[in-house]
Amino acid sequence: MLGALLRLLSACGGVWPTSPAPPARSSSSSSAGAVDHAAAEGRDGLLWWRDLARCHAGELSVAVVQGNHVLEDQCRVESGPPPLAATCIGVFDGHAGPDAARFACDHLLPNLREAASGPQGVTADAIRDAFLATEEGFLAVVSRMWEAQPDMATVGTCCLVGVVHQRTLFVANLGDSRAVLGKKVGRAGQITAEQLSSEHNANEEDVRQELMAQHPDDPQIVALKHGVWRVKGIIQVSRSLGDAYLKHSQYNTERIKPKFRLPEPFSRPILSANPSIIARCLQPSDCFIIFASDGLWEHLSNQQAVEIVHNHQRAGSARRLIKAALHEAARKREMRYSDLMKIDKKVRRHFHDDITVIVLFINYDQLAKGHSQGQSLSIRCALDH
Repeated sequence: MLGALLRLLSACGGVWPTSPAPPARSSSSSSAGAVDHAAAEGRDGLLWWRDLARCHAGELSVAVVQGNHVLEDQCRVESGPPPLAATCIGVFDGHAGPDAARFACDHLLPNLREAASGPQGVTADAIRDAFLATEEGFLAVVSRMWEAQPDMATVGTCCLVGVVHQRTLFVANLGDSRAVLGKKVGRAGQITAEQLSSEHNANEEDVRQELMAQHPDDPQIVALKHGVWRVKGIIQVSRSLGDAYLKHSQYNTERIKPKFRLPEPFSRPILSANPSIIARCLQPSDCFIIFASDGLWEHLSNQQAVEIVHNHQRAGSARRLIKAALHEAARKREMRYSDLMKIDKKVRRHFHDDITVIVLFINYDQLAKGHSQGQSLSIRCALDH
């Protein structure tokens, strides 16, 4: 299956034909003599991409395709000189509306910059503080808007953040977006996938066990509905930003939609905003990291994804992964890819989710020497909400 998919991608040139770039929402400056990759930005219908850009840690490729009627995915890249001197990546996959994802995209990385501005710099504690500050900020918005817009209490988002600072990689996660490392192994230098992030999804046995241990007096803390495990029979993720109605009982009232309402009060938060965080010392064999919302992983395995990136040129890697996922989505529905691409966003969600992909190519030598090719880089998805 993977071989056929790779042959198809190669035959198609690996990427879609580019269209004129949208009004720029990304900016970068690079060292003298560097190649300007701004021309590699474009949009084709519900797809937006930035094919390649230099950053503090190496190079990166970004792409987003919309599946929902209103785009609920957001992403952001910030890479620059001191005081942070790091490459920061955020993928935000919203649910029940786009508001929490937009808020996290606006605030989480700036909160991280502030939290890491002290003498300790980037640490797991600084990242955790940035997540919790963003959570508190959004819950304040929910409280402020409760009378006029009670549905804000049911909006939430998964958050996946990657930070490369010096030669250390941090990955922090709430929810079920995923970070996967592509690394070379063996004398032949074969590429293999290593999942870096923990997924907080009730379909995972360890997540269900964690929830049951945290709520021993609630036999319905997880429920199987239509073959899918859900927290309280409502939501799949066990950790998120937002979702105030499952964290603070004052929002569990008749003012929210019945499908979100719990029949009984609760005394402690059901969902958590405490991220899982790993720190990894990068090695010369670490080639790239794929950061993506779960829309990609519904259709591609970790190994399939890293092989697609490894077997093609860097430029357009994120777009190429989205294309592979959409081909697979079309195949599952026994339809042609070209027909899938004609479907309007009002019904596209029946075929695939919003998909966000950021591929970060690690320049180990550059990090080891403490040099930076890119002075600064800031990227956000330019798709309309």
